[in-house]
Amino acid sequence: MARKKTPAPSVHFLSLGCPKATVDSELILTRLRAEGYALSGTYDGADLVVVNTCGFIDAAVEESLDAIGEALAENGKVIVTGCLGAKGDIVRATHPKVLAVTGPHATQEVMEAVHAHLPPLHDPFVDLVPPEGIRLTPSHYAYLKISEGCNHRCTFCIIPSLRGDLVSRPIGDVLREAENLANAGVRELLVISQDTSAYGVDVKYRTGFWGGRPLKTKLYDLCEALGELGIWVRLHYVYPYPSVDDLIPLMAAGKVLPYLDVPFQHANQRILKLMKRPASAENTLERIKAWRAICPDITLRSTFITGFPGETEAEFEELLQFLEAAQLDRVGVFAYSPVDGAAANALPGGLPEDVREERRRILMEFQEDISTQRLEAKIGRSIEVLVDDVDDDGAVARSQGDAPEIDGLVYVTDGHELEVGDLVRVTVTDCDVHDLYAELTVT
Repeated sequence: MARKKTPAPSVHFLSLGCPKATVDSELILTRLRAEGYALSGTYDGADLVVVNTCGFIDAAVEESLDAIGEALAENGKVIVTGCLGAKGDIVRATHPKVLAVTGPHATQEVMEAVHAHLPPLHDPFVDLVPPEGIRLTPSHYAYLKISEGCNHRCTFCIIPSLRGDLVSRPIGDVLREAENLANAGVRELLVISQDTSAYGVDVKYRTGFWGGRPLKTKLYDLCEALGELGIWVRLHYVYPYPSVDDLIPLMAAGKVLPYLDVPFQHANQRILKLMKRPASAENTLERIKAWRAICPDITLRSTFITGFPGETEAEFEELLQFLEAAQLDRVGVFAYSPVDGAAANALPGGLPEDVREERRRILMEFQEDISTQRLEAKIGRSIEVLVDDVDDDGAVARSQGDAPEIDGLVYVTDGHELEVGDLVRVTVTDCDVHDLYAELTVT
């Protein structure tokens, strides 16, 4: 008689927050599958639930606590990890029945908690994990986290207290992961960290090895090597240090995408100093002009905060003038939100919420005209796009200037026969405030 096979212990996973948390989730999921755990898509099909939380702003804290409460109600066995776990005893105080709580980038601690409450089955004959690991993103793009933590102490931010100081990954490990992802069919790598420009600073740009080849642990060297993989490479969270200038020729040469996500946050020098922003003294407009001279097709995205404590009407007007001069392609705007533990809470001149929100609205409307004009300039041009989806209306794709989830889309109206992951050339026919419309380029 055949022996009845014992079902694998099953885990349901919830991942909240930013792409850096997504990478943490992928690492945990990879370990779970490597040890023989099954992954359940439902609460009632799981023996245990892991919730990776966000704790950056109040809305994220509330969302995370609600998700934990729902998991407890639906399943009952819940392990909590992520940034909310680093904010004192808020999880335990709100949900005392959780099995364990850890902070962010704590794969080993999460696995120890899982082992304690749901021991794994041992099957040495089956390899359950592909070389690229288990990922939450679609098969054609992936996030590549190159470092953890941050050495800066921006007054509105508590990330260093949640994730610690900068810790750069060895460049050989990063490139091997990138190579495995490319070999698995990934067409786009999105390079992320808390401070991408600072990669390698903590290890004094130590020399590592990839395929027997020595490489410095430095962003330029990393980008140059990633450019050899023959896929899209997109850079996020790039503070405008002088060293960033060296990356622009790589973009012009097609080694990495002509795209920079630079979180400027403001334009007024006094406000930037109050924020304690890195590289705040740089002449940003001159830098942007120089970047575009080298790489005319570069797409620049940034984020800004309105209503920071003490921001005057004149300083807000200076921010609008900066946007007019900079002509950025993509802009995200956040009204200042006090975060528990942030140094900015003690600054004088706090503004009412309605003022902060009104300035956010004004800035967004101001930028919409600029963004629309930037898109209108693309009408009639042939561009390369990466297909994300195909439906009855055609294909939904992204250009080299569009990161997933945060930027616009390219609707290819005659792309019904395309497949997800295809890289094709299209001719832009129209646009709206955020998106482009296109048809396949006739060759």
